[in-house]
Amino acid sequence: MNFVEELRWRGMLHDIMPETEEYLLKNKTTGYIGFDPTADSLHIGSLVPIIILMHFQKAGHNPIALVGGATGMVGDPSGKSDERNLLDEETLNKNVAGVKSQLARFLNFDETAENGAEMVNNYDWMKGISLIDFVRDVGKHITVNYMMAKDSVKKRLGSDAKTGMSFTEFTYQLFQGYDFYHLYKEKNCKLQMGGSDQWGNITTGTELVRRKAQGKAYALTCKLITKADGTKFGKTAGGNVWLDAGRTSPYKFYQYWLNSSDEDAEKYIKIFTFLDKETIEALIAEHKEAPHMRLLQKKIGEEVTVMTHGREAYDNAIKASNILFGRSTADDLKSLDEQTFLDVFDGVPQAEIERSVIENGLEIVPAFADNGFLKSNGEVRRALKENSISVNKEKVKEEFVISANDLIADKFVLLQRGKKSYFLLKVI
Repeated sequence: MNFVEELRWRGMLHDIMPETEEYLLKNKTTGYIGFDPTADSLHIGSLVPIIILMHFQKAGHNPIALVGGATGMVGDPSGKSDERNLLDEETLNKNVAGVKSQLARFLNFDETAENGAEMVNNYDWMKGISLIDFVRDVGKHITVNYMMAKDSVKKRLGSDAKTGMSFTEFTYQLFQGYDFYHLYKEKNCKLQMGGSDQWGNITTGTELVRRKAQGKAYALTCKLITKADGTKFGKTAGGNVWLDAGRTSPYKFYQYWLNSSDEDAEKYIKIFTFLDKETIEALIAEHKEAPHMRLLQKKIGEEVTVMTHGREAYDNAIKASNILFGRSTADDLKSLDEQTFLDVFDGVPQAEIERSVIENGLEIVPAFADNGFLKSNGEVRRALKENSISVNKEKVKEEFVISANDLIADKFVLLQRGKKSYFLLKVI
């Protein structure tokens, strides 16, 4: 499989060093991508480099996922307009462990596999190097002129820069360059990959390999993902979309893809799935015939949610999605975990109620009228006559009594008038 061509037709390739494609076609190669442990979970922006490593492994090569336990202490200035807050060692170790566990979901780390992936932490080789050794053995090979010419440096030192750049961040490209040199020497790693904003750091590594090891190394970068409307990819009103289900539930994760624009969906289906070219072209054509069906968005949501969280989590996300459109039962509601339930009904008004009230039995009229949902007992009774009152998505009559058996996640009762008017009772 032509790894570079695979990235090219999917619209993922940005920069590539001369001869890289030819080398990869002729040689089984070890290549790496670095992951910055700024949090204990990766977010969906990290899916692009993860998927590149997955393609690399599928093409028969050996991927290395590098977690930057050392470089995370320095802070990458690429794409940043301000100095970043540095993390303490305890936080960084926690983040490294979280990132490592997530990467294991996507890559085959089986040591017995012919092209099994490997995970490394650059702190393991950087921790024993003194400043004097680093300056003598690494710094002398890369000139200040070379480092100043990098875009990540020039932008921070330009006339529109807010704060300039500290020596700490200025040295980052040397640290990342040394990573490539170390992996070249110790793992015969010939290729580094990353986002297009990493080109300067990556080529510093190839230059260090050339000057310090008299070797030949290769580089390629992928395009940074942008959204058609100009807003930042991977962000919602609530913040980042994380790969950790505890931070972003599979339901919200699925909804992010489902809410993609048609223009973005045509791009995402190539980048974030492993569907072949013919299948993708057929899906795009079918989508254009009936865009209101959102076939592309649904397919992307399925593929990425299953890949990230598993089939069961995807099925639950679909079940949760259907709840808002009336195709669900009380049992479906009760099968949701608390976080997913709250995500589905995010923004729905609610009132608190004592547990003893539910345990003693709560009649329908006061349930709807006394907690601020409907205005009066009379309005509740009129709605009951219209057969438009539901408890936990099931129609009820006036004689119905809400009990502890009706609690969702042992905490909530969902009240509803008509198809779209919801209210939550939260037991305290």
